[in-house]
Amino acid sequence: MLACLRTAAVFGVDASPVHVEVDVSFGLPSFTMVGLPDASVRESRDRVRSAIRNSGYEFPPHRITVNLAPADVRKAGASFDLPIALGILAASGVVERRHVPDLVLLGELSLDGSIHATRGVLPIAAAARREGVSGILLPATNAGEAAIVTGLNVLPVSSLADAVRALNDPSGFRSSPPAAPALPAPREEQAPPLPAPPDLADVRGQLLARRALEIAAAGGHNLLLVGPPGAGKTMMARRLAGILPPMTFDEALEVTSVHSVAGLLRPGAGLLSERPFRAPHHTISHAALVGGGSQPRPGEVSLAHHGVLFLDEMLEFSRHVLEVLRQPLEEGAVTVARAARTVLFPARFMLAGATNPCGRVALYSLIQMRKECMRGRWKPRRCQLLSVLRHSRQSGVSRRAEGPSTVRTGLELR
Repeated sequence: MLACLRTAAVFGVDASPVHVEVDVSFGLPSFTMVGLPDASVRESRDRVRSAIRNSGYEFPPHRITVNLAPADVRKAGASFDLPIALGILAASGVVERRHVPDLVLLGELSLDGSIHATRGVLPIAAAARREGVSGILLPATNAGEAAIVTGLNVLPVSSLADAVRALNDPSGFRSSPPAAPALPAPREEQAPPLPAPPDLADVRGQLLARRALEIAAAGGHNLLLVGPPGAGKTMMARRLAGILPPMTFDEALEVTSVHSVAGLLRPGAGLLSERPFRAPHHTISHAALVGGGSQPRPGEVSLAHHGVLFLDEMLEFSRHVLEVLRQPLEEGAVTVARAARTVLFPARFMLAGATNPCGRVALYSLIQMRKECMRGRWKPRRCQLLSVLRHSRQSGVSRRAEGPSTVRTGLELR
C-alpha cells in the first residue's frame, strides 16, 4: 500500500515543501530510502524501526520504500523521522488516512517513541501558510514558534502515539487532556528567565564614550573604541544593544527565523523581543563568521541581524576574516554559494569594535613621557591627568541613573 504525507526542508532561512511517499509491499524485508537523503536522514531507519516497536505498534516485515520528493534536492536533518514513521503506519493501516495533504509533519524521533525538537520550525510554518496548508503537526517544544504564524492550526505532540491519535481523530485530539501540557504558554512560564541584558546605568563616567554610543545608536553607525586595557571598552560595547530602539514585528520575525534555523531558540520560546548581541572570539574562521558548510548554516553576522556584532581585540582578527565583512556591511546580506544550491542569509547589523592602541604608538608615548620626566615637566601633566579623572567621576555620579529607557527617550526627543 502507498501513503503520501507532507513535510518541508530548510535551505538558508527559507523552507521548501517535501512529499514523503512510503510504499509497503510484499517481498524480502528491507528498508530503502531514495530522494537524495544525507547521512542523518539515512540513519532514521533505525530510529523509526525502534520507535514504532516501542510505541506498541508492529513494524511491517515487508519491503519498505521511502521516496523524498523532489528527488533532485538534497534532504538533511532529523525532522523527517516523524513523517516517515507515520507514513509506514499509514501504509500498514494503523493510521486511517493514507494521504494527508492538509498537514505538514515534522519531528525527530527517539528510540522510545518520544518526539524531540527540531530546527527551522518558523520558516517551515511560514512556508506552509503560503502554500495554503491548514495545519502543522510538530513537537510540543516547538509549538511556540509555529504559533507566531497566524491562520495555521498547530497540533503539538510529544510522542508517536499522540501523532497517530492526532491523525486518526483530529477534532478529538485537540480537546483531549494529553494535549494541554504541550501548549506553549505553560512552557514559557516554567522556562527559566533569561538573564537581564547589561544596563548602561551601571557605567560611571565615560562621558565621551557614552556620547559616542548614543550617536551610534541613534544613527545606526558603526563604532570603534580605542583605548588602553581596562579603560572600559568592552563594558561600554556590551551595553550598546540595550539602548537601541525596540524591534518591530517584522524585524523580530526575521531575527527569530535566523535563530530558529541555527537551533538557538530555547524550548517553548516564541517571538524574540531583544536585539541580538554577538561577540565572537578573535580566532573565528571566515566560514563561522559569515556562514557556510556543506549544508549552509547562518554565521555570526546573520545571528547579529538587526542587532550588534562586537569584535573585541579587533586587530587580533585575521585580515581575511575582516575582509569578508565587506559584503555584509554594504549589502546587508550574505550569499553562500555551493555546487547544489545558493542560499541568502540576512546580515544587517551594527559593527562595534574595540582595540588597544598600536604598540608603536605606546612605545613612542613611553619615550616621550621619559623625556618629559627627565626635563622636570611630568608633574604638571600628572596633575592635569588627575583633574580629568576627578571630573569624570563627578560627572558620572550625575548620570548614574540613566539606563536604556532614559537614553532611548533622549534619542527620540533629539
